[in-house]
Amino acid sequence: MLIRAKAPLRISFAGGGTDVPPFPQQEGGCVLNATIDRYAYGTLRPRQDRQISVESLDFGMSVNYHIEDKLIYDGKLDLVKAAILNLNVQDSTGFELFLHSDAPPGSGLGASSAMMVALVGLLKEFKNLPLTDYDIADLAYVIERKELGIHGGLQDQYAAAFGGFNYIEFLPDRVVVNPLKISQDVMNELQYNMVLCYTGQTRLSAGIIEDQVKRYESREAETLQALRELKSLTVEMKNALLRRKLDEFGALMHEEWQYKKKMSSKISNPSLDALYETARRYGSLGGKVSGAGGGGYMMFYCRYDKKHKLMEKLKELGCTITDFDFEPFGLQVWRVNHG
Repeated sequence: MLIRAKAPLRISFAGGGTDVPPFPQQEGGCVLNATIDRYAYGTLRPRQDRQISVESLDFGMSVNYHIEDKLIYDGKLDLVKAAILNLNVQDSTGFELFLHSDAPPGSGLGASSAMMVALVGLLKEFKNLPLTDYDIADLAYVIERKELGIHGGLQDQYAAAFGGFNYIEFLPDRVVVNPLKISQDVMNELQYNMVLCYTGQTRLSAGIIEDQVKRYESREAETLQALRELKSLTVEMKNALLRRKLDEFGALMHEEWQYKKKMSSKISNPSLDALYETARRYGSLGGKVSGAGGGGYMMFYCRYDKKHKLMEKLKELGCTITDFDFEPFGLQVWRVNHG
């Protein structure tokens, strides 16, 4: 018997940064995001020899333990070790884990958090634990951000667990996921007019987020204003989407990117700025880096008759265009009778 899981990656339209503590605890944050048909995958196979083996294709790494070994955080697949410890699965007869994802770590699509959600889903099924989607997202957040101390926000875990288009509120004492009822024709039109491209620059989001938090805690006026404006723009973008005003949505994305860059000088760089300005000249109404910034994936909204020219130019500049569809489902776990 095998247990499999997949959790979708996401693109973040607006509000990224307002989900990073301590801002949501002090002022409340919100994001607008949607999951896409790119995934973090995991397979678990029970075994009877009291061994735990883990293979990660993304990191090209394998580790093996006896179930009585003390798991040490040493930089080798610590996400997996933390999940095993927090879900108390060392009291089993052993298992194998096989992990891989459709985007590299540092892509800006929330791949690391989606993998953590997939891991929690696998181990939940293995242990038959009664966890809700909120429980899974919260546990994934606690393991990644608090247990392992990886800097970042809250949105990625909730996007991967719930899936679809969501307006997510981060309140001082709780998270509220508001699924948006977007008609299929609006989703089709949004997807048709969007370009998602990989810039070729991976980045470590932790340093960017650390700088943003430091600026917020020191009450830098520009960072404070940017975070508050991002909250307001997130609500405007949600409303434009629900009212089917997609050109307005694209234009607001441009405003969102201008304010996002003000949160930290590390969010953009000269090559990303040049890429963005070129995209604007070739018909993009708006766009932004997906995730914390510094590289990874960029997305652009443009009218249908400009899209092909924009894509050709981005390819000339060394970007890789990624076709995608929106994914309505979050974490999915299933069992397979194997052999």
